[in-house]
Amino acid sequence: MDTFLLGNIEIAVTRKDVKNVHLTVHPPEGRVTLVAPTRSRMDVLRAYAITRLGWIRKQQAEFRAQARETPRRHTTRESHILWGRRYLLDVQYVEARPGVRLDHKRVTLMVRPGTGEMKRAEVMHAWHKAQLHAVLPDLIGAWERRLGVKLNGYYLQRMKTRWGSCNHARGHIRLNTELVKKPRHLLEYVVVHELAHLIAPTHDERFIALLDEHFPRWREARAELNSLPLAAQ
Repeated sequence: MDTFLLGNIEIAVTRKDVKNVHLTVHPPEGRVTLVAPTRSRMDVLRAYAITRLGWIRKQQAEFRAQARETPRRHTTRESHILWGRRYLLDVQYVEARPGVRLDHKRVTLMVRPGTGEMKRAEVMHAWHKAQLHAVLPDLIGAWERRLGVKLNGYYLQRMKTRWGSCNHARGHIRLNTELVKKPRHLLEYVVVHELAHLIAPTHDERFIALLDEHFPRWREARAELNSLPLAAQ
């Protein structure tokens, strides 16, 4: 993979057996990629990117302006979001194993007396991962069958610049744990997006065709995901 700079904007170039150039600005922080035909010269690609510079900056500005969540301290009566729904947090200090309980109105965080803010956040993050692990195997399995692919494994982690990623060579995907806060259909969109990369590693015509065929509402899902608040920095 090659890269070049336009001012302070780095553009990553991937050459593939495609007919047209595909320039993409990726949420949530505006990473820029360019997929180009195999024999494309770098000076030609640079000239093309210059013609789209205004559009690139506009897309990046929109991502930067996207709302961010208020930093959470994990205290009682603080609001927290799960699967797109807002809950009030109730923190209970008890002499028992730390954990989280969910009912229709609130999330209850149970920690030992004296537990600090960082540890409370760790308990909540572990619970978020457990919520994702509870739904992902069935979701991934359904889309493996539909797309005709086989995933070797998935990983969950906090990610600053992506909702997900795919290691095509190893057959792995990584998913941002922040997805637990978004409506479930947006998690499905990201899963489909990353599984499709097992077939088409870059955002080329083949990749777009796969999404159009199997998840035709993907553009609406992408727009909705990108309109929702990002994690607090």
